[in-house]
Amino acid sequence: MAPLLEVRGLRVQFPARNGRLDAPLPAAVSDVSFDITAGEVLGLVGESGSGKSATALAIMRLLPPQARVEGQIGFCGENLLDAGDEQMRRIRGARVAMIFQEPMTALNPVMRVGEQVAEAVLAHAGARQKAQGGRQDGRVSKSQAWELAVEAMREVRIAEAERRARDYPHQLSGGMRQRVMIAMAIVNRPQMLIADEPTTALDVTIQAQILELLAELRRKFELAMLFISHDLAVVSQVSDRVAVMYAGSIVELGGARQVFAAPAHPYSRGLLHSAPTLRTDRRRPLEAIEGAVPSPGALPPGCRFEPRCPLRVSECARALPPLVEAAGRLVRCPRFQI
Repeated sequence: MAPLLEVRGLRVQFPARNGRLDAPLPAAVSDVSFDITAGEVLGLVGESGSGKSATALAIMRLLPPQARVEGQIGFCGENLLDAGDEQMRRIRGARVAMIFQEPMTALNPVMRVGEQVAEAVLAHAGARQKAQGGRQDGRVSKSQAWELAVEAMREVRIAEAERRARDYPHQLSGGMRQRVMIAMAIVNRPQMLIADEPTTALDVTIQAQILELLAELRRKFELAMLFISHDLAVVSQVSDRVAVMYAGSIVELGGARQVFAAPAHPYSRGLLHSAPTLRTDRRRPLEAIEGAVPSPGALPPGCRFEPRCPLRVSECARALPPLVEAAGRLVRCPRFQI
């Protein structure tokens, strides 16, 4: 099956904080490559600052103008980095939609939530009609858009959707606001969702409900999904494959069960061993990864994890190793190349 999304050699750089034009641009994302096929969920996991959100925003072309983005981002055969602004507006929100981490900052506080979902319908009426195989004249009345917005809110299990659609964001709970964001994302029947930490700000009970909802919508609409999180338990629950990021690069990519059962990269193993589970012995402290994540402006010349890696060898400090196939998955580690 041909990939729906193909990311190849993605590199994202931002100007240095000192503003010097002659200074090299720090790379927040470096040499990131992965595919997502139709209906597949790829989990993107790593510590805060590892480049997960920058990768997602690069795909959506939502990075600030001063960011420099290189590589290829192919979606259904189109390179999104070459797409014009108007073409991206047609794609963004209609064929690829994004769910953000904090809905209170993503929703307009002075608009009723139903109007905000309806606004997404009006902005992409033609694309929605095409996805449903109907008329493609791009004409949808405001009353029709409102009806579609309410229906989308029902699809994400918002009780009394007609009434709640007239509420403002501050009148809804955090879980309800996140459901509104999901309704806004699916109302145009996109082919792919990018979910950036969609459950981080929610308590455990609501988090489980949102994950169950996303799984249901994925099956119902055959959605592909890029699911971003630092929570290993959540990623293992929803993902078919997992990509582990560290300091802007993917260090391991493979099947979710395989990666979580037998991680190959030392960083992946460190992440799993430092996460508490039901089997964690309270009498023994969790294992910790010594040191700190390097800043984009002070990356080591070789493997990004080399200064913190307990298994490092001399080869690790020479150059950033490529992703190579090892143990049934892709691993960025010189130990698999020596």
